[in-house]
Amino acid sequence: MQYHAFIIKYAEIGVKGKNRYVFEDALMKRIKFALARIEGEFEVTRTAGRIYVEARKYDFDETIAALQKVFGIIGICPAVSIERDGDGKLPDFDKLSQKVCEFMGAEYPDGKQSFKVQVRRVDKSYPLDSMELGAMLGADILAAHPDMTVDVHDPDVLLHVELREKINLYSRVIPGPGGMPLGTAGKAMLLLSGGIDSPVAGYMIAKRGVNLEAVYFNAPPYTSERAKQKVIDLAKTVSVYAGKIKLHIINFTDIQMYIYEKCPHDELTIIMRRYMMRIAEELATRADCMGLVTGESIGQVASQTMQSLACTDAAVKTMPVYRPLIAFDKQDIVDISIKIDAYETSILPYEDCCTIFVAKHPVTKPKVHIMEDHEKYLAEKIDELVQTALDTDEILEIEA
Repeated sequence: MQYHAFIIKYAEIGVKGKNRYVFEDALMKRIKFALARIEGEFEVTRTAGRIYVEARKYDFDETIAALQKVFGIIGICPAVSIERDGDGKLPDFDKLSQKVCEFMGAEYPDGKQSFKVQVRRVDKSYPLDSMELGAMLGADILAAHPDMTVDVHDPDVLLHVELREKINLYSRVIPGPGGMPLGTAGKAMLLLSGGIDSPVAGYMIAKRGVNLEAVYFNAPPYTSERAKQKVIDLAKTVSVYAGKIKLHIINFTDIQMYIYEKCPHDELTIIMRRYMMRIAEELATRADCMGLVTGESIGQVASQTMQSLACTDAAVKTMPVYRPLIAFDKQDIVDISIKIDAYETSILPYEDCCTIFVAKHPVTKPKVHIMEDHEKYLAEKIDELVQTALDTDEILEIEA
């Protein structure tokens, strides 16, 4: 069937108050951006609580795939539209009934479904009210497709007939990704590694409308160019949903080696994480970000106990740290990683800087004041090393 339009359903935006239009405008902008990247002729419009994508010369599967990557959409409804006549009137009942019966036959060619007709009559000038129209259309569908049955409680097919500027017929609701439109909730700095968790954290925070920048801590020669490329590929995967991402690549080797030389080895991971957070905070401040984002979840590894997370947080002075995966089980994270096509890249066997220097028996219940005392061992050179890392920041613009 050739659909004329896609009706876009959203959830949370609908309960917004006087600023609802801001969210609708942002959603329309993201829809237009997504559709501009595929072949087809599309017009995105808004009217009375509905967003429409009118479509011509398009590929159905490609269009649905593009829309399913736009945060803010909870449902995509392929619709057939019936235009007003030359006098500006909606079609009469006979013409409408004919189109409805044709629609049901084309959508469900085996003709064995139960159905219910749900009419929404926004244009009150139509001579039949919603109940009458629904009953009459249902009777005509039964006459045209005798193997179908009516079920008003639990139908296989819920046929929507909406009378607005035109009449739209649809019965399928294809799930969207949900969330809020990108760009409606500020910007954050994602600490992106080559693992499974951080790309999922980036996806989850972007789903709430947050724009992303990202920082990767590189440790050559202990990490390879393949490890760096792996992170670039993961940033590109996240950008399919999150839009363009500015990726900062920080050379962390000298800082790690200095920490390794001066600090207790069971505290290496925590102290290194604290300096990563400090550098990320500085980058975030420069980029007008409103917080840091990590992929940590409680208890997953030694550096993610509640005590360890408290020590990590204490290094950040000017902004919050957001951890969207904080209570997720590992399998929950893996499932999302698979869904967003990040998993196969994340499990490639290239080490990142955190795993290279991990201690055999890392501290699991560190105390902030002890970490701060032991960081004093670094006082001679650490500020210079951090500044050098910031000054040699390699910045890449990543876009799917």
